[in-house]
Amino acid sequence: MNKTICRIFLILILAITGANAQTVWLDNLNLSNMSCGGNYYPQIDKSVKGNVLTIGGKSFNRGIGTNPISTFMINLNGQGKKFIAFVGLDDSIGTEGNAKFFVLGDKKILWQSGLMKRSDAAKEINIDLKGIKQLGLLVTEGGKYNCADWCDARIEMTKVLPLSEMTPARNYYILSPKASDHPEINSPKIFGTRPGNPIFYTIAASGKRPMKFAAVNLPPSLYLDTNTGEITGSINKNGKYAVTLIADNELGKAEQKLTISVDKDIALTPPMGWNSWNAFGKSVNEKDIYNAANEMFKSGLVNYGWKYVIIDGGWTVNPNGGNSPSGGSPYDSQGAILPNRKFPDIMKLSNYIHKQGLLFGLHTSPGPGTCANWAALYDHERPSAEEFARWGVDYIKYDWCSYTEIAKNNTLPELQKPWLKMRKILDGVSRDILFSINPGPAGRQAEPWKWGRDVGANMWRTTGDINDSWESVSNIGFSQIHGNYAGPGHWNDPDMLEVGYIGLDTEQHPSKLTPDEQYTHISLWCLLSAPLMLGCDLTKLDDFTQNLITNNEVLAVDQDPLGNEAERIYNNDGRQIWAKNMSDGSKVVGLFWPGIHPKNPSDFFRWETENYKTKIILNASELGIKGKFKVRDLWRKKDLGVFQNKFTAEVPYHGVVLIKIKSMN
Repeated sequence: MNKTICRIFLILILAITGANAQTVWLDNLNLSNMSCGGNYYPQIDKSVKGNVLTIGGKSFNRGIGTNPISTFMINLNGQGKKFIAFVGLDDSIGTEGNAKFFVLGDKKILWQSGLMKRSDAAKEINIDLKGIKQLGLLVTEGGKYNCADWCDARIEMTKVLPLSEMTPARNYYILSPKASDHPEINSPKIFGTRPGNPIFYTIAASGKRPMKFAAVNLPPSLYLDTNTGEITGSINKNGKYAVTLIADNELGKAEQKLTISVDKDIALTPPMGWNSWNAFGKSVNEKDIYNAANEMFKSGLVNYGWKYVIIDGGWTVNPNGGNSPSGGSPYDSQGAILPNRKFPDIMKLSNYIHKQGLLFGLHTSPGPGTCANWAALYDHERPSAEEFARWGVDYIKYDWCSYTEIAKNNTLPELQKPWLKMRKILDGVSRDILFSINPGPAGRQAEPWKWGRDVGANMWRTTGDINDSWESVSNIGFSQIHGNYAGPGHWNDPDMLEVGYIGLDTEQHPSKLTPDEQYTHISLWCLLSAPLMLGCDLTKLDDFTQNLITNNEVLAVDQDPLGNEAERIYNNDGRQIWAKNMSDGSKVVGLFWPGIHPKNPSDFFRWETENYKTKIILNASELGIKGKFKVRDLWRKKDLGVFQNKFTAEVPYHGVVLIKIKSMN
């Protein structure tokens, strides 16, 4: 019987017998709202690194392992008697590190540890909670990546409250109004294809179905399915073709201009789609991909421009796992890579995805193995690329992974070699395949935004892997200052979106980001003209996430044909303003409060739990605007009025106000 089942059984016995009914253990509470720094998650009965809880050489059987900065709010409603625990830095952190522990009651400090160092003996907490309505547990840091433990932590109660009342769920408030039943075309206004290659383009349009589609001035070599909005065919001659798209239902008609650009560049707006890794890792199977394609269609994501369905690691043969379809080589007789037994018919799967109006992608590596050490493309690039084209692959995520075994050194020519080789091969296949690269740690250190275009990549990772902690998302997002190197066909990639139900290495869970942090995440990535790749389990798509990723006015910021990347124009006292030029002459501005760590411990809880806001002033002169200007709130889809010289907004902690500004001069 595993530990979780034993604990549930014990709780049931105690509930029936009434034994020890006045004690609530910290590790029995819902920890989903417990923040945890350093890209970690809080752990039950072990340190954040997965080890036995050990402080100063003493081990503990139960408790919570976390990492500064860490906060946790518990509602007591005046029913608490005592809080008892042992705290300290876990022995697993190494030789250095320090932190401070605080216990707060109604935002007043009830107990503090002082500065604690590794190998310090655990400090005991035994404090009175009489009359306290809210208990706050806080760990601040004096260094980085300190495993901090709350051991044998429990609350003695005069009356036990329902656990759901003690740690209530977050309020996932929805900002955007419900989408209209009237037709709205949400496709990008430009589309790139190479001459002679097959085109597969779906008009993204929201609104009540059934809907009919039309395309005025569509080149005669292209065909439009008037029921689905799918455009197919090919164009042999270079040039720009101006088309008017029309979507029509019983409530009205929508029109939008589309430029079809036939030239060497594709991905003229950042790609939008879904990748399997963050929800399924290498355990992904064919059913997961069919489900994702079905949900992208049924949920209407395809109607907002979400179109790529990408199988990340886990689809090739594991040389040590016996999952080869033939029981032998990971490659066929022509040298092309083979899918494993979990994917018995890749071409059938690809065709199904295309029938949903979507596009199909795969992850692989230029080395002998993927990051999970499953078969990859080294010495098999050309036959594999030709097979990809035959399967109908539209996107390749090419990850450095095991190419470290091949590279002779970390010089730039050596770091560029596998990308140049695959680019040349892809240019030789008769299909438009978007080329996404992750150059690995050495490649990122060599600043791929400066040379990604030179190796023919359509997008390049600028960061290490992201996760759903505020520390990860904010550190990555607010450090993206490489806009001069990106633009149509070539994009900086700050990694995937951490929204919805995810959980690669842990049980699937809702994103650890607060609602405000998720609005910041989407707003910032759209301002950055970043590729938008979901990683959540789409079968668990909730109303909040659905609304978050289907606001067409916000997504249009990312998909603007100018392809401009926002610049930070203000950064002071934890407040930031980012501004982006749009193709219609307007500006989109994000007013952010990523915050700085407050000096007063009680402010951690005041800022996080009281819908606390700060004022941010935008001076129009910083945008080159003089006189009057119109402001529209993009998340709320609401005109805010006419302003002159400046605009002031109240911005929530870790939140954003995203506005579009048009000069009236």
